[in-house]
This record gives sequence, C-alpha cells and structure tokens, in this order.
Amino acid sequence: MSADPREELVTHIPALRAFALSLTRNGSLADDMVQDTLVKGWTKIESFQTGTNMRAWLFTILRNTYYSNRRKAGREVSDVDGVMTNSLSEKPAHDGRLQMKDFRVAFEQLNDEQREALILVGASGFSYEEAAEMCGVAVGTIKSRTNRGRARLAEIMGLNENEALEMTDSATMAVVSARSA
Repeated sequence: MSADPREELVTHIPALRAFALSLTRNGSLADDMVQDTLVKGWTKIESFQTGTNMRAWLFTILRNTYYSNRRKAGREVSDVDGVMTNSLSEKPAHDGRLQMKDFRVAFEQLNDEQREALILVGASGFSYEEAAEMCGVAVGTIKSRTNRGRARLAEIMGLNENEALEMTDSATMAVVSARSA
C-alpha cells in the first residue's frame, strides 16, 4: 500500500463497476455512478482513515450515491415529449388581446351575410339547418356564407391554412374555425 491513498483509488475501479452494474443493471448508468463515486472519493479523501478498507469505503459511497439518485428520480417527472412543460407555461395576456383586436377589425370587413352566418353557426353554435331556417335561405347558402366568411377572415388576417389562431375565447375560435363554441 502506498503512502497516498489516492493512488489506491484506481485499483478498485473494476470492483466498483461490477457493484454498480449489480445495482443498476445498466452499463452506462453504472459507469456514471463509478465516476461519481471516484470524484466524491477523491474530493473527500481526507475523511478516509489510512489503514482501513478503502474498497468498503468506496462501496459505501457508491451505494449511497445509488440510493440518493433513486430517491431523486422518484421525485422527477419524465416529460420526453414536452407535454408537462407546455402545460406549465402560459402565453402573455396581451397576445390574446392583440389578436382579438385584429379579429374584430377583420370581422367588420366581412359583408353582412357572412358575419351573420359566422355568428349563428360559429359563435352561437346553431346547426347549418337552424341558421338557414332563421335567415330564410337554403342550407347550402349558409354553408357557403360560413365557408367564404372564414376564408375571407383568414385572408384579411394573413393566416396560412395550417396556422393556428389563438384567441381568448372559444366563441371567437368557433367563428374562425369549424369547431363549435
């Protein structure tokens, strides 16, 4: 045994790796744990008592590291696709107000028939048949007015086909899209 216990650390790497593999059953994770153990052992070498069993001391560090990581992992949430992260974020309120203002300006530019059809079918949630009966026109006419109104809104607002418009309320979204309020 040498005078400096740091020189002995390296001799225990194969045994540490075998122990880590038995705990984790994952080669990559085992290698990380052995590395963490060696770093902790190196930085805390002054707490090692010369003449005692260094392998047992390192195994204790590795075991404690393993269980600390397990406890920590139990508190973590896996969010591979970012669903949880996205649900925690919130868009600033001013974005919705600005888009609402743009929507109102664009909505006012539609002709009366298109606005009426969009309000009845989109915002109020009436069926095409009910809206047609209220307006005294054919169902196809209401469908056409609604479709042309939505297309004209998208054009005025500069929206692409695949671009989503995030409004502040479901009724406005129903006017712009084919979803009901």
